[in-house]
Amino acid sequence: MKAYQIQAGTGIAGLKRVERVSRALEAGEIRVRVSAAALNYRDLSFAKGQFYNPPGYPLVPLVDGCGDVVAVGPAVTRFKEGDRVITSYYPRWIDGALSSAKTAVSFGAQIDGTLTEELVANEDGFVLAPNSLDAIAAATLPCAGVTAWNALFVAGAVKPGASVLLLGTGGVSLWALQLAKAAGLFTIVTSSQDEKLERVRSLGADATINYRTTPEWQDEVLRLTGGVDVVVEVGGEGTLARSLKAAGAGGTIVVIGRVSGGGGVSIEPGALIGGAKRLVGMTAGSRAMLEQLVRFVDVNKITPTVDRVFSFDEAPSAYEYLEGGRHFGKVAVDVRA
Repeated sequence: MKAYQIQAGTGIAGLKRVERVSRALEAGEIRVRVSAAALNYRDLSFAKGQFYNPPGYPLVPLVDGCGDVVAVGPAVTRFKEGDRVITSYYPRWIDGALSSAKTAVSFGAQIDGTLTEELVANEDGFVLAPNSLDAIAAATLPCAGVTAWNALFVAGAVKPGASVLLLGTGGVSLWALQLAKAAGLFTIVTSSQDEKLERVRSLGADATINYRTTPEWQDEVLRLTGGVDVVVEVGGEGTLARSLKAAGAGGTIVVIGRVSGGGGVSIEPGALIGGAKRLVGMTAGSRAMLEQLVRFVDVNKITPTVDRVFSFDEAPSAYEYLEGGRHFGKVAVDVRA
C-alpha cells in the first residue's frame, strides 16, 4: 500500500512516499481504507521537530482522516465492515477529564496517522463519520472541528446569546464560526485581509475587524460588545494580551494555539482579577466530544470550509501551501486521487 512517512525535525523535505506491507489485525483493531486526510498546524510543528514526545523513527503523519472499515478483529464490537469512520485525535481519551495518560498518544505524532491508503488501529480511536458530509469534509472534524467544539461548548461553556471573538480564518476559527452561528451566538472575526473578512461575513459573521488597519482591535471589540464572553485564542504571544482586554467581565479566553509566535508573553494579573476573567488552556478533545460534534453537524447540516484539496501525489505541496498561510479554512488530501 502507498503511504508517506516523516521523522520529526526533518522538515517538509523529510516527507517521503513509501510502500508498506499490510499487517494482520489484533483482536480489537480495525482496518480502514483511507479516503481523505486533512492537515493542521500541528503537522507542520511535527515536521519541524516542535511537537511533544515524537518518536525517534519515521511514522505516517496526519491525525485527520476519513475512510471505510474493510476488516475487523475478533474482539471488535463498535464497528462492522462497510462502516465509514473518522479518527479521534487522542485514541485513549474516550471521555471525562483530560489526563496525561489519555493524551500521551495521538495519530500522526506518536503512532501512524492518516496519510496512507490503509490505517490499522484499535477501534477505540474511531467514531462513525457524519452522514451528511463527504469524505473530504468529514476528515476535517478530528482536529480543527473537535477543537472548536471544545473551545466553545466545553472549555468556553458558552450560553445562548453569548458573544465570541475568533482570531483569523484558519481551520479552527472557521469551524468555530460555523458552530457558533448554528448555536445562535454573536460572532466577531479578525483577519489582516479584507477579502477574507468578506468571506467570513458570507458564512454568517456578525462583525469583522481588519487587524492591520485596526491594530488596537481589542478596542473595537469592546465598542461592539462591551467585552465578549469567549475568545478562541489561536495567536499566542502576539495576540494574548489584546484578547484578555477584549474579553468582558467574567469572560473566558480559551488558548488553543500559538501561530503568531512561540515566545513568552507578559500578562498583567489585574487584567484577569479585575474582570474576574478566566484564562483556559486546552487541546483538541475526547472521543465523546467528537461524537457530540458529529451529531451536531448532522442535525444542523454544517459543511466545513475546505480551501483546497490536493491529490495523494501532491501531499508535499499541501504541506507547503499550509505553511504559506494562504488558505481560508482547511487544506485536505484526497487519498484516492
